[in-house]
Amino acid sequence: MNKVLATLIAGLFATSAFAQTTATTTTTTTVPATKEVVKAEHEAMKDVAKAQEKEAKAVAKADEKITKAGAKATEKKAEAKSKALKKHADARENVAEADPEDRLKAEAKAEKKMADANLTAEKKMIKADAKAEKVAVEAAEEKAIAAAKTAEAKAEAAADIKKAASK
Repeated sequence: MNKVLATLIAGLFATSAFAQTTATTTTTTTVPATKEVVKAEHEAMKDVAKAQEKEAKAVAKADEKITKAGAKATEKKAEAKSKALKKHADARENVAEADPEDRLKAEAKAEKKMADANLTAEKKMIKADAKAEKVAVEAAEEKAIAAAKTAEAKAEAAADIKKAASK
């Protein structure tokens, strides 16, 4: 379980790092510095800065969601384990309190109770991990969308500059 979780987390970091890298297209054309071009460049820089700021906020928000989901999953897993251990203790106590002639029957009942408690705890732990992974995937999607919007803003800015230069 730990290896699977470690692999998923490593994959998440790899995809988030990939999503954050932007495809940069550099076109070096000499544009005469007219008033329209300078104004278009200024507007383009403002638009790109706004897009980058929005992307940074989206990334921070997504990272916060991932952190909260991980903490919540850890809390639910600890709670499930605690409940299972309490049921184990109750079962052992019932065996200790049983009459000597009913001890085997009480032990069998206690083992069944412990097995049920373990199964319930495992199910809760699996569900908590699955929910945390789902949130992580959604957050990675949000990051990728934000990066794409930033790339779009950069492309639009470059197009606006070229348009102003052609006038």
